[in-house]
Amino acid sequence: MTIQLGQTAPDFVQESTQGPIHFHSWLGSSWGILFSHPKDFTPVCTTELGTVARLAPEWAKRNTKVLGLSVDELKDHAEWEADIAETQGSSVDFPILADADRKVATLYGMIHPEADPKVTVRSVFIIDPDKKVRLTLTYPPSAGRNFDEILRVLDSLQLTDRQKVTTPANWHLGDDVIIAPSVSNEQAQKLFPQGWKTLKPYLRLVKLS
Repeated sequence: MTIQLGQTAPDFVQESTQGPIHFHSWLGSSWGILFSHPKDFTPVCTTELGTVARLAPEWAKRNTKVLGLSVDELKDHAEWEADIAETQGSSVDFPILADADRKVATLYGMIHPEADPKVTVRSVFIIDPDKKVRLTLTYPPSAGRNFDEILRVLDSLQLTDRQKVTTPANWHLGDDVIIAPSVSNEQAQKLFPQGWKTLKPYLRLVKLS
């Protein structure tokens, strides 16, 4: 199954390190990040889980729940969490799905036809409070995920949901944003009384107050 932007994230019930997860109910009114790992006790993923754990205050500020996934068993997850705490200096405080029957991995297209069917690819899904998929990423086994980038996109999605703007390349919170092309200059005067800089009629930069 191919997950596309804008579709409703498939719901599921699966075991995790924090008990059974009924995905949509577990998300509630929060944003969510679902990210998969090929296998427990893999080096790159060990660093990733430690990073996600250290970012707990950042996820909380953004009303975001994080959920890991691996196709290994719960007992393996418990041993792996101990390794993560030891080597990364942070305890994993979020649930990791024990997707041994590959139900969720199959539902979200995390097992590629030409890959080892015993492991998942390293996928990321950002899901909004309406349960819509807003971002998908797939990484190769050798490159650790950039969670600063995932936070950056999350900031952009949350901002552009609230205001009629889009964000330029390499944007970070506090940088100028782009007034959405659907907004006329007359509308923009009401929305952005602080004024803006017009580079082209379709490219209007504004600093949000």
